Amino acid sequence: MPSGKRLDLLDPRPDDWEDEDLALGLARTYRWGGHSAWPLPLSVAQHSITVMLLRRAASSAPLAPSFELRELLHDAEEGLLGFDCISVLKPFLGEGFRDLSARLDKAVFLRYGLPPWTPDEHAMHKRADRQAAASEAVHVVGWSADEVLHTLKISVPPLADDPLTALYGGQAWEPWSPTLACDRFLAELHRLKPR
Repeated sequence: MPSGKRLDLLDPRPDDWEDEDLALGLARTYRWGGHSAWPLPLSVAQHSITVMLLRRAASSAPLAPSFELRELLHDAEEGLLGFDCISVLKPFLGEGFRDLSARLDKAVFLRYGLPPWTPDEHAMHKRADRQAAASEAVHVVGWSADEVLHTLKISVPPLADDPLTALYGGQAWEPWSPTLACDRFLAELHRLKPR
């Protein structure tokens, strides 16, 4: 890790990384196989903030900080692994990859004191995650809405408005640089994590 810590991927412990390591890993791990219609690819860090904001907007009451943090960290294992597997490939990677991801998830949940998902909470999360994916497919990668529905099999419609611009400004749907994505993710992580 950039901090000098060592992460054992086969036996991860909650103290194997610093927050800065995780933020940088997520900022340098790209969605959509690194493909983008923009000059830069979309980082998992930027996606994670989008999902958190979508989940917040869909809630009828303010989300507890631990619930927002769980949304922010929903793909944290990808930053520790340095790999965001394209969904269609996951079945081909088999049980070993699922076990590895689950061990990393467990270490993340322990480190940050995240509450376990209830079925209803997980369903709300998956809707926000799919809506982010549908929107990224159209606005970042260049798929049509029809392709999102029929090829990617995502039934949640893509958004027209980028939820990040209300908070950060900038051009809608433009992927951030790794440095900017790292800084913004780390700021959200420090805002939400228990003191």
